Amino acid sequence: MKRAEEEKLIVQASRGDKAAAEKLIRGHQQALYGYMLRMTGHAEHAEDVVQEAFVRALSNLDRFDPRFRFSTWVFTIAKRLWVNACQKQKPTYNSEVVGASGAAARAGTHAADDTDARGYVRDALQSALMDLPDEQREIVVLFHQMDWPIRIIAQHMDMPEGTVKSHLHRGRRRMRRLLEAQEQRMGVVREVWT
Repeated sequence: MKRAEEEKLIVQASRGDKAAAEKLIRGHQQALYGYMLRMTGHAEHAEDVVQEAFVRALSNLDRFDPRFRFSTWVFTIAKRLWVNACQKQKPTYNSEVVGASGAAARAGTHAADDTDARGYVRDALQSALMDLPDEQREIVVLFHQMDWPIRIIAQHMDMPEGTVKSHLHRGRRRMRRLLEAQEQRMGVVREVWT
């Protein structure tokens, strides 16, 4: 969608024109859904976030800054909705990380840089995790995130402990390769941009 058309639709939608609002949504819906699907890894979560993002964007069109693109604004709204949903569902697991982040702030580390770095790491890990076969993903999550011992995982998954250990080893090895490959791609991207 061209910027002039987008701006015209925003003005019309802010005045209550439902057809303009629908056209604005249709112009950005597919791209936003694709983005959120990669972020969430689940179609139903992506659909919920996209729907809520458009509701919030259209409800707050008076707050839209026309110096920026509507797509950037709605993508930011969607990402914040997803991050907030994740924070509500995931408790803090490691008190050392919390203490270390406080120490880093006291040491003068920029909070925004830390947030960006944590976001990058979280996204890279999620991407690698989503690329694992279902059994390996479940075992990696149960072992590393939930701190379940191998014995309990084996009982839960109804498989021998040796098989659980093999899946865990293979899953971690595959994630490591995926993360290294992603880091190599990021190195190439950094070279292009610098």
